[in-house]
Amino acid sequence: MARTKLYLDTRAVKSGNPAPLKVAINKKSETALISLNVLLLPSQWDKRAGKVVNHPNRLFLNNYITRRMLDIDTMVLKLTESGEIGNMSALDIKRHILHQLSPEKQEDGKEKLFAKRFLKFAESKKESTRFVYMNTYRRLGQFCEDFDKLTFEDITKEWLTSYDTYLSQTSPSRNARNVHFRNIRAVFNEAIDDGVTKAYPFRRFKIRPVATVKRSFTVEQLRMLFNAPTDEHTEKALDIFKLIFLLIGINIIDLCKLREITNGRIEFYRSKTNRLYSIKVEPEALEIINKHKGTEYLINVLDLHKTHRSYTGMLNKQLKEIGVIEGDENSKAMFPNLTTYWARHTWATLAAELEIPKETIAAALGHGGNTVTDIYIDFDRKKVDEANRRVIDWVLYGKR
Repeated sequence: MARTKLYLDTRAVKSGNPAPLKVAINKKSETALISLNVLLLPSQWDKRAGKVVNHPNRLFLNNYITRRMLDIDTMVLKLTESGEIGNMSALDIKRHILHQLSPEKQEDGKEKLFAKRFLKFAESKKESTRFVYMNTYRRLGQFCEDFDKLTFEDITKEWLTSYDTYLSQTSPSRNARNVHFRNIRAVFNEAIDDGVTKAYPFRRFKIRPVATVKRSFTVEQLRMLFNAPTDEHTEKALDIFKLIFLLIGINIIDLCKLREITNGRIEFYRSKTNRLYSIKVEPEALEIINKHKGTEYLINVLDLHKTHRSYTGMLNKQLKEIGVIEGDENSKAMFPNLTTYWARHTWATLAAELEIPKETIAAALGHGGNTVTDIYIDFDRKKVDEANRRVIDWVLYGKR
């Protein structure tokens, strides 16, 4: 006897990100999963009712899911009535259903082509994540001329090791290379769930992170930076760095896309996690915002630059030049490794030094998920507002 049920697969998804909705086929102790190509946040899925909630397209999605479940259950019933299901595993049932749902797909091995699955996987992601996956796809194509012909079984531990050696020629950072391997592993995990392959080279090829160099300032260093002399090329760069810090390390893409201040706050869905985030705009931050006010957006970055990515590259270059005075051969960069990430890391470091509770720091940085604690948004906001004001007062005015 086989059973089916709807399953929101959050196993390989970071907290706060949408997860794929799947149909789980259970037979004896085996389970096979069929993707419905629907991505939902945990808060948008009522597990008990088996329905989509709090989603702008919930009516369409619920109708689609109901029809698809009816199709699948009908196929399972026919297999049961014919007696065929007795000798079938959960994976066999899944393959039979997939063939019935998409009869145009022939058994020509196309589903096992890694490049094809990789593209399909990348296309299901939001823009910022898809960009990262497509960068991996591009590097894979550069490494292997026949990449588009490789099956999952062709990608072995030895193949991955060779790819790592190739990447190291232009990317000496182990953690930077690990991004590519985590992307490849994610595609393998989905393919295994979908019954496309049983190959899994990551049992032997381990992705080992390396401790990163510290990317935060002491309060004295930050004050020195905030008061550094600037020229026409670095003045705005320093202003934007200050603004990122004053807004609790806001990501540059989120900062660029802000549109308005409502009741003294900026509220947005963080691009990295798709989680609602709210920050009180302190007077020091408002002063910088007004200085660089935009037309369509809150600040004028996207009025002057085509994309946030092109601006970020320029911004980080200018930050590294702070301290260099044109015409003074003896001047040199104050912090030659400085990037926008330092603002976020420094805020967290200084908050910890002020003995602000870890839970409040985590809430301030947008960490966590849709847990019961996270529901108490007003409580978190008050705590975070107080924490940010304490950090600002300590850095700018020496008040602890």
